[in-house]
Amino acid sequence: MSLAPALRKSANWLLDAILPPRCLKCGEIVADSGALCGRCWAELRFLGSPCCACCGLPFEFDMGEGSLCGACTAERPRYDRARAALAYDDASRDLILRFKHADRIDGAATFAAWMARAGSELVAGADIIAPVPLHRWRLVRRRYNQAAILANAIGAARGKLVVPDLLVRRRATPSQGHLGRSQRQRNVAGAFALHPRRAQVAAGARILLVDDVLTTGATAEACAKALRNGGAKAVDLLVLARVVRVQSA
Repeated sequence: MSLAPALRKSANWLLDAILPPRCLKCGEIVADSGALCGRCWAELRFLGSPCCACCGLPFEFDMGEGSLCGACTAERPRYDRARAALAYDDASRDLILRFKHADRIDGAATFAAWMARAGSELVAGADIIAPVPLHRWRLVRRRYNQAAILANAIGAARGKLVVPDLLVRRRATPSQGHLGRSQRQRNVAGAFALHPRRAQVAAGARILLVDDVLTTGATAEACAKALRNGGAKAVDLLVLARVVRVQSA
């Protein structure tokens, strides 16, 4: 019998004794690495059904199978379906921003598990998982693409092919944090393209696009347009969190 599992268990026990696992959000000591304390867990708003069949916007009550929110009824997005694990609000913002900008990637496996559960149908039907790309200069500054980390974690957990460079960001775009929807659309117009060496991979495939936050959907739609122009059969979107705005149904 191999001693490797026992040695790993002993090493993990020793590491936890020296550096006990802490809550991803507040830093309180918790039982397992990548976990939240009870208080922080209770503050988060996890999303699920009932929701818009297209963009995943949560509904207050079940409106029937296939129901769409007001925005998707007026104009369908370029992607087919979108789902999110969390509402992007005061409770989740710091957790996500630390993951995105402050090297707190220790929560990636936990976040990926939340996302895979929220978008289980999307993950199951995907041929390829691909992250929203960063421009190369932003990647140099940040040192990692948070969307790629999430995509790789979801793919590894669910046995799906991940193509990290399926899309490329052809030009650097200003930060969109304080831009409105129309400004964001102009900002990312033409910014994404299918990697020239990945054309055969995308053609006829059901692609699951992964990102951290869905705000107006401008970035996701620009990516979906590039993938559809490259021959993708379908494009779904899975994010860690989304902004939840009140819309008429």
